[in-house]
Amino acid sequence: MQKTTKSTGGTSFHDDVFSASVNDLIQILGEPDYVDNSGEDKVNFEWEMETEDGEVFTVYSWKEYRPIKKSEIIEWHIGGLSGAITSKALDEIVEALHNL
Repeated sequence: MQKTTKSTGGTSFHDDVFSASVNDLIQILGEPDYVDNSGEDKVNFEWEMETEDGEVFTVYSWKEYRPIKKSEIIEWHIGGLSGAITSKALDEIVEALHNL
């Protein structure tokens, strides 16, 4: 998995979630592509990525409505163009988190 320069437009949630901290995600995904940690929006952090197969996906916090501490473990959503893509992304993320 790696950062993408492809458009992530049209991605949506397909029920794939996992738990991690912002710090964990920075270690495996790099710096987020979007940050507004004020708690005033539906999303505080978002990464735009692609799987090893080149399929785009996003990882984002969803409706926390509060500032998130970077060390805090929360639930993250994965967005993609299909459930198969988000499932593949979840597998790659879980493996990378396991290897931290």
